[in-house]
Order: sequence, then structure tokens, then C-alpha cells
Amino acid sequence: MAIWTVTPNLEYMAEASKNTAVSHMGIEYLEVGDDYVKGRMPVDQRTVQPFGILHGGSSVLLAETLGSMAANCCLKDKNTVAVGLDINANHIRPVTGGWVYGTARAQHIGSTTQVWEIRLENEQGKLTCISRLTMAVTRRPA
Repeated sequence: MAIWTVTPNLEYMAEASKNTAVSHMGIEYLEVGDDYVKGRMPVDQRTVQPFGILHGGSSVLLAETLGSMAANCCLKDKNTVAVGLDINANHIRPVTGGWVYGTARAQHIGSTTQVWEIRLENEQGKLTCISRLTMAVTRRPA
């Protein structure tokens, strides 16, 4: 059963992300399922640290992007917005090139908070980072 109150739309997410950190880092939205949003990010000069491996902050940016987009499609009140409250990440293995793929799945969808797990994998499907994102659900700014 789908968790969405507003069905995520890949074209809308891409359009909303133009001229933001999301587009600057090359993040692409790939797929929406009944309970997840999936995207990818290149491992290139924009996303690596000085040693040539994927920067942990880049991984966190991908995780928060996917979780935040998904969270805002699960709001119970149209007059609210979900914003990042806390995020953590455990970096499991390095990535030196290609793409990392992220999948965001809800662990808790409440009226004031949401908790999302975002798993990042390399092109071989091996876990590279696991992140937990807590979203605060608050009144939409006027």
C-alpha cells in the first residue's frame, strides 16, 4: 500500500531542484515506488574530497535530498511542510567513481515528525553509507 498523500512526481522533483545544491551536485531522481524514492549522484570532481573518494558531505546531501522530497509527499495537512531536523550518516565503504544510488524509506510518519532511512549503494549494489533523517513537520510559511 502506498504511503503517499501526494504522489511523488519525478519531473516535478527535477524542476524544483534546478539551480540548487541538488542540481549542482548532479543528483537525479530515478524512481518512485509505493514506499520509497530512489535517486543517484555521480562520483566526480563535484562530489569527491581531496583524496579522490566520495565526500561524506556529498553522501549526506544525497540522503537528505531524497528523504526530504519523500517526506513532503507524506504530509497529512496541506498547510504544513517537512524540514530537516537531524541527520546522521555512517560511511561504510569508499567510492572512487561512477554513481552512488540512494533509496529513502520511511520508518515513521507522524503529524509532527518523520524518520527516514536512506541507504546509499555503489554500482555493484554494495552498501556505501546508511543515513537516518528526522524531519520536523511545521506550518508552511506564509
